[in-house]
Amino acid sequence: MNNRVDRLRPLLFENNIDAIFITQQENRRYLSGFTGSAGSLFISQEKSILATDFRYVEQAKTEAPGFEVVQISNGISKWFPDLIAELAVQRIGFEETAVSYATYIELTSSLRERKENISLIPCKRVVESLRAIKDEEELNYIEKAATIADAALEEILPSVEPGISEQELAWRLETRMRQNGSEVMPFQIIVASGTNAALPHAKPSMKKIIEGEPIVIDFGARVNGYSSDTTRTICLGKGDTTFNRIYDIVLGAQLTAIETAQAGMTGEQIDTLARTVIEQAGHGNNFGHGLGHGVGLAAHEEPRIGPGSKDIIIDGMVFTIEPGIYIAGWGGIRIEDTIALRENSFNILTKTRKTWR
Repeated sequence: MNNRVDRLRPLLFENNIDAIFITQQENRRYLSGFTGSAGSLFISQEKSILATDFRYVEQAKTEAPGFEVVQISNGISKWFPDLIAELAVQRIGFEETAVSYATYIELTSSLRERKENISLIPCKRVVESLRAIKDEEELNYIEKAATIADAALEEILPSVEPGISEQELAWRLETRMRQNGSEVMPFQIIVASGTNAALPHAKPSMKKIIEGEPIVIDFGARVNGYSSDTTRTICLGKGDTTFNRIYDIVLGAQLTAIETAQAGMTGEQIDTLARTVIEQAGHGNNFGHGLGHGVGLAAHEEPRIGPGSKDIIIDGMVFTIEPGIYIAGWGGIRIEDTIALRENSFNILTKTRKTWR
């Protein structure tokens, strides 16, 4: 964790700030190791402070030994000015996507009342840019999560028969992942069958699964806070002509992106590799989301793989490749793997087979 803070400090100069105020949960954990649900970090060139309430003080001392732990109480406007005064700084950065407007007004008002000559500066993607590059320990956790998820799907699918509900299938999968060692799910499992599969983020319902229809299963496990993310589309029994045709298009698009993508490309360029295959097959309008996203402490993080993304894909990044085709009134097909870029090689971490029919 000290190494991560050391890598953060040069970014303070780049953003023209003296210190940074961190409240976003994954960023807080990434920098300090603290896993509690409430707390704030204050990092300057000289100090690393973790402020939290009575419930988490002892936990913070254990999990974040590189930080000075400060116990706080009452509202943020009461303790924030005193803590900032201890840092002896004038320009404090804050995460513009994590601090609400109401909190910003409360903080600026409290500083103004104290006649403190301190400015709050909105910052974007400062810690996230560090999190996008995974070290070997982080990659190991993601690989373990992928292995747990792979095994769980392989174990439950042979026993799945027509008539089971989407919710029951999702529960069986979650139960098996937890039995195999996963922490709480990184996101709600998607099981969407038949026409529900045309909804990219459908929620499992009580709908009974019917033989011959597409079943989209989007799931992931979590190990020490790190996630995996996989989608497989299956069919109980023999799929119809539409299923087989759409499945082959989507699989072809995914494999094309994985096999032809290169380090140094932008997220948009990699997205285009798969999107072109789908467009040439006549289904460009049926692929309405980006090709992928980063995976780590959050199930969706940097880099973004999609139209307009200027994120450069470099060594150390972990992200998904997940093209899909969705046809209202029929269903949908999505195939997703978690990919790690190591030494300019794209390594597939999720290895569940893609031939469930």
